[in-house]
Amino acid sequence: MPNLQPDQIYQLLRHLTSPVVAITCERDGKRNGMIADSAVRASIAPTVPRLSVYIHKFNFSHDLIFETGRFVLHLLRDDQFELIHRLGFVSGRGRDKLAGVPHRPGTLGAPVLDDCYAHFECRVVNIMDTGSSTCFLGDVVVVGHGAAERPTGSVMTATYFRTNMPTAWRSEYETLLRAAQAFAAERSRDLKPVIWKGLENHE
Repeated sequence: MPNLQPDQIYQLLRHLTSPVVAITCERDGKRNGMIADSAVRASIAPTVPRLSVYIHKFNFSHDLIFETGRFVLHLLRDDQFELIHRLGFVSGRGRDKLAGVPHRPGTLGAPVLDDCYAHFECRVVNIMDTGSSTCFLGDVVVVGHGAAERPTGSVMTATYFRTNMPTAWRSEYETLLRAAQAFAAERSRDLKPVIWKGLENHE
């Protein structure tokens, strides 16, 4: 087996592509939105819709989701570059990133974006600590589309975004990616088992 360098392994792992999604959450009147590319379907049973998403611990949204146990995951269209830049390139700790972004309170209280391919309101049912991030497993309790009754266009994927993002954003994107990778490298091996609220006595 060839001895691949870490960057070569990382590039191979990028083939495990997933959609680029917007995650929204709310706690005590403070709302936030962020971008992630780690969302996957977590159930093949149509009657038990579930999904999972990894959120880095340095993201402001991480603590909001961890403490409330709810979030909304939005599939985005492949023309929503500006929304990705708005929600994904800055932190929400010192600003309201959803100001000016049309949205409404969802059934669970977290913001639902008006403009998206589809949205899934989720209640956290379990988590896994990965050291640098948390994997949230969510039960899908409400599903809807954006302003249109039916989704149009194609879903934005990580590969499509990286290939087609505006050239002016690329340097900033690479800088943010390197910072996230450095954070993950320092903390990914520091794993602590976590039992989600209410599941302590389940076997």
